[in-house]
Amino acid sequence: MMNISGLAYVVAETTDVAQWKQYAEGVLGMMTAPSPDGGLYVRMDERQFRFAVQPGARNAYVVSGWEVTTRADFDAALRVLNDAGVDVVMGDAAHCRLRCVQQVAAFKDPSGNRHELVWGFRSDFAHFASPAGVSRFVTGNIGMGHTVLPAPDFDKTVAFFTQVMGFGLSDLLNFQPAGPDGPTLPIHFFHCNNGRHHSLALAGFPVESGCVHVMVEVENMPEVGRAMDRMQAHQVQQTATLGQHTNDRMTSFYMRSPSGFDIEYGYGGAVIDWQEHVVHEFTRVSLWGHDFSIGQPSAAA
Repeated sequence: MMNISGLAYVVAETTDVAQWKQYAEGVLGMMTAPSPDGGLYVRMDERQFRFAVQPGARNAYVVSGWEVTTRADFDAALRVLNDAGVDVVMGDAAHCRLRCVQQVAAFKDPSGNRHELVWGFRSDFAHFASPAGVSRFVTGNIGMGHTVLPAPDFDKTVAFFTQVMGFGLSDLLNFQPAGPDGPTLPIHFFHCNNGRHHSLALAGFPVESGCVHVMVEVENMPEVGRAMDRMQAHQVQQTATLGQHTNDRMTSFYMRSPSGFDIEYGYGGAVIDWQEHVVHEFTRVSLWGHDFSIGQPSAAA
């Protein structure tokens, strides 16, 4: 199996790069710079980017970027993908320059989600200076955060991530949005080779934008509150109220990104010792808060 060290970046498509720039700087509190494809690099630490926003005909999430730490791990991962019969496309020099890496390999999971495997980031290591005054985003050796992807072909996709990509099951939720007598929608949470409770979650249903949400983490609760104020000032749609999750203990709120998927903006996520962790099935999404109904169309709409 692969030795994935973390979620390195995500790639989003947008019909309005200027809107994404305003959102990234004014709401998320991240730095931006033009990217070679006419899009935007969105920066939250010393890396050249953590969100790559590409211009296009739609608003959507398009790629999850996964990092390994060495060339040897990259080569080993390619062998694993080949042995599993996965169709892999190696990135050319232009693609590597665009992603600021030594090598990139692109492939899809059984539900059609697109992924890129990379190693050897290039960076100028310029100091991160948030235009909104955010002190720091929690990244480093636990990756940029987590992503929650649709997995309509759920069992095959879970098997792909656990048996091929080397992810471990952190916890699981059997979601019943219509109540105990309604259908069950599985959402499973997975960790890679770092201490984040999950770098990936798979949701057993389709999502039009290509992603349920991406989580980013700041270092204290006042930063979460200030982000909520910026969200309201910029009239960004809030999709869940402030709350604290049961599984990763993150205190967070949710809002819509210009590419149609949600951003979870949080503080205080658990860092796990996997030798001690016990997998649970959680029957509640949150200990308190997180009213997701505010993001749904009203009956009168």
